[in-house]
Amino acid sequence: MLSEIVVIVLRGVAIGSLFAIIAMSFNIVHNATGIFNFAQGNIFILGGFGAFLLADQVPLVTWLPMLVVTALAIGALVAVQGWVTLLPLRSSVEQDSWLISTVSVSVMIGATLLLIYGPFANTVAGPLPSWRVLGVRTPGAFFLAIFAMFTWYFALRWFLGRTFTGLAISALSQDFDAARAAGLSVRRLQLLAFAISGMVAGSVGFMVAPIISVSPDSGLRYVLNGFVAAVVGGIGNNTGTLIGGPLVGLIAMFTAYKIGGAYQDLASLLFLVAILMFWPQGLFGRASARKV
Repeated sequence: MLSEIVVIVLRGVAIGSLFAIIAMSFNIVHNATGIFNFAQGNIFILGGFGAFLLADQVPLVTWLPMLVVTALAIGALVAVQGWVTLLPLRSSVEQDSWLISTVSVSVMIGATLLLIYGPFANTVAGPLPSWRVLGVRTPGAFFLAIFAMFTWYFALRWFLGRTFTGLAISALSQDFDAARAAGLSVRRLQLLAFAISGMVAGSVGFMVAPIISVSPDSGLRYVLNGFVAAVVGGIGNNTGTLIGGPLVGLIAMFTAYKIGGAYQDLASLLFLVAILMFWPQGLFGRASARKV
């Protein structure tokens, strides 16, 4: 019984950390542009394929530079996606073309991976060993997922709150017109936000490749639960994702153990509905004014 609780809690929090990281990548783009990049799930999986191609069964001294290369490459790719997504928009929230374009990019990434690698899941051997926690053997990548969540949270908090560029990106969430009037290059900052979101999701996908399904069709689960974590924590609030992500992960893991893995996503959506019934802005969200 104790070992079962350890597995549910530890692995639930670790998987929830991945949802929290995807939620953070949602928030970065949303705060800078007012849109949601629904390709984040497959961007996360791209990181896993990067580990499969570049860092399968390699020592830590090789794994670390490959992590950096993959994160930068995916960041550049997502910046290009952001340029294409924002190109038809005079302002990022005036039209809904972004919804079609971000979903289309997600489909194209999944289809490309399917054509190249087939429908099967690929396994990746990471550089970290397994550890025993109360008698339960746990792969090191689970601990790495939790570490990555806190590392990216504090890194983003420092960047957005302490650097001029980060403060400029944060200013976009307040008022686009005022940011333009202040002389900020709004579109350039928005593309940078896309790039950072790609680096966040892609780097963590690389790091936790040994414990995720590295397959073309697995991105949907992560984008769905990442979005749920973002809404539960409060859209745009990275602190809220530290609560929302692990909560969603615990519910998903408990559901998998007690009912079956096929019901995990249903449980997450029911949890989202329950939260929104009592906290429409999420646990840490704030109501915002809207021009009419």
